[in-house]
Order: sequence, then C-alpha cells, then structure tokens
Amino acid sequence: MTTVTDMEALRLVWDEAFLAYDFGPAHPMAPIRLDLSARLMRDLGLLSHPDVAVVPATPASDADLHLVHDPAYVAAVRAASAPGARAEPGYGLGTDDDPIFEGMHDASAAIAGSSRALALALWQGAASHAVNFAGGLHHAMPARASGFCVYNDAALAIRTLREAGARRVAYVDVDVHHGDGVERIFWDDPSVLTISLHETGRVLFPGTGSPADVGGRDAQGSAVNVAFPPGTGDAGWLRAFHAVVPPLLRAFEPDALVTQHGCDSHALDPLAHMALSLDAQRASYAALHALAHEFAGGRWLALGGGGYEVVDVVPRAWAHLVAIAEHRPLDPASQLPAGWREYVGERVGRPGPGRFTDGRDAEYVPWSRGHDPADAVDRAVMATRRAVFPLHGLDPWFD
Repeated sequence: MTTVTDMEALRLVWDEAFLAYDFGPAHPMAPIRLDLSARLMRDLGLLSHPDVAVVPATPASDADLHLVHDPAYVAAVRAASAPGARAEPGYGLGTDDDPIFEGMHDASAAIAGSSRALALALWQGAASHAVNFAGGLHHAMPARASGFCVYNDAALAIRTLREAGARRVAYVDVDVHHGDGVERIFWDDPSVLTISLHETGRVLFPGTGSPADVGGRDAQGSAVNVAFPPGTGDAGWLRAFHAVVPPLLRAFEPDALVTQHGCDSHALDPLAHMALSLDAQRASYAALHALAHEFAGGRWLALGGGGYEVVDVVPRAWAHLVAIAEHRPLDPASQLPAGWREYVGERVGRPGPGRFTDGRDAEYVPWSRGHDPADAVDRAVMATRRAVFPLHGLDPWFD
C-alpha cells in the first residue's frame, strides 16, 4: 500500500472488507470478481506508483446514509444483518436478488462510505481522479434494496459533492442495466444530470429507463436514457455514446463527473444480451476520462458496478479503468501477468485470459455523418435526442 501524498494522480480505495459483501455461493455478485480484479491491478504494478494512493475503506455512518436513504430502511438493513435475523417485509431484503447475510450493513456501509470519502477527496483537491471498483451499486432505492444493491454509493457520492459545494454534478452510467436508483434519487434535482446507457427495459431488469423519462416537473432534461436493443455491438454502442454524452455534458457544464462502469454489456456476460467487446468498454473509459478533463475540471470519480463473467471480463475491464484513471493506459496487446493467470487457475480450475484485448477495433461512424431511420440503434439514439436535447437548447437532428 502506498502512502497518501499531496499530489495524487489517483486515489483508489481497496479493502478486503469489501469481500464481505457476499450474497452467497450461488449468487452472481460473487466477491471473487473483486479479489481477481484487485490482484490483477497489484500484479500489474498499478497500485505501487508514488502518485497513486491506495486507501482503506471508510465506512458510512447512519447520518451519511440518511443523505440518500430513509432512516427506517437503514434500520431494517441493520436488523437484517444480525446472526439468525429475518428480513423485515417491504424493504426488498430477503429476495433472490438481495438475500440477507450476516454483516450486510457493515459491508454495504464500507462500500458506500468509501465512495463518499473519495468524492470529498476529489472536491478538496487531494486527488485528480478517484476509483472505487467495489462501488457502483446503482439500483438501491431510498427505502428498498434492489438488483444486488443495498446502499447506493453512487448517489451518496453525488450528494456529497453537492453538499461540499459542487453546483452541478453529472453522472454517466454504462452498466448494461438502467441506473434506476441514482436516477430516482435525483429525479427532481436539476443540479444533477443522470445519463444511463443500457439494454432496453423491455427485455432486461429493472424494466425501466425509457427515453421518454427525462426527469421531474421542475428538472426536465436532468434524466437521460439510451435504451439499446438486444445484440447491440461495439460500433452501434460507441456511436450512441458519442452522439449523446459529450453534447449533453457540454451543455450542462458539470463541476464533477461520477461514472459507473458495470462491464456486463460484454458479449460473454451471462445476465444480459449485448455484444460489446472489452475493446469498446476500454474506449468508453478513455472517453469518459477525457470528458472529465474537458467539462468537469478533471474531477472524476469512477465506480465499478455489474459484471458477472468474473474471470475473462471483469478483472481486465477494471484494470483498464484504473490504468486510464492514473494516466498509464495498458497496451491492449500486452499479456496478462503469468502469476495472476496461475492464481486464477488455482481459484477456478482454468487459466485466466491471455491478453488485454478481445481483438476488436472499437471503431464507429460519428453521428455527424447522418443517421439511418432503419437502424434499430440509430432509432434508439434518435428517441433520446428528441426527448432530451431541446430541453438543453440542443438540436436533436444535428451536432
């Protein structure tokens, strides 16, 4: 672990306490995905540079959690975390998605509080960028657990930035599932722009995220949703990203950027139906990094999220994310460390992937060259632009 300095290029939180966020051996949200990711980052040397500070967890207090969660819900999570406890009905706990487990409150509060602490560090100028790859638990609602998420660390980080003095905060969510919890918490807040790029809710949990959902009555345009058809691949996804995200950030002018990097949009992910490669995901990380510098003074908090191909996808994706955040991007053609691949073999009975690429080019045709009404992805993009762009003074048809 490195020492925190006054000139941190990156502040990253990692703590083995995060591995206690464990819904059980049959649950898709397996702690091994965090373990393999952290070990890969360490074996690559990403955590040992003098301008990178690796800090332990900072658990959220109940008062912190009450910034985004109802006190009665926090109390229900605490009660359900005791040995032999039963879940109180009405809070989304004890379901197949969110089964209760001993120590649930402490594990969840460690993740949420760590994202809050990173947000404060960014705003106070202690670090240029910050990463909590154990975070990104974007489905948790003010009074309900949902979609493997107990406490909404992304929303807590955004609220923290606002209370610390940020006038406007932008949130961009590239998880394959709609970032419904974050959107709901800030639905009526025009100072927070939430942008979610996800597979359509017609076929995927949580069933929400229509382009027509643009925010509350006094915050029209503050919620943005791009709902992709199943099977969307690299070129279409990246085209959509660049057709929506940069123009809106340019119009909104955020003081800070919070991003969620669920990598379950990958073609190998078992819980969704998209067809992205690691190379397209890496391209989105690089783009968001550049956008943070362009529109948010470089203040960038990057969070993890979903991702259930825990060997071939998640560790590589988040290693790319951390490397980009510390301005040391990985060569996609480079090989993964032999020691890490051996460790993977010991843990899961097969070696890990060999390189940091899926061999794709991650190219796309810019929206400025025109759109095709017969193309399903272009129709999805156009639906979003028509719903939201005029609310920001932008032309939905042309850049």
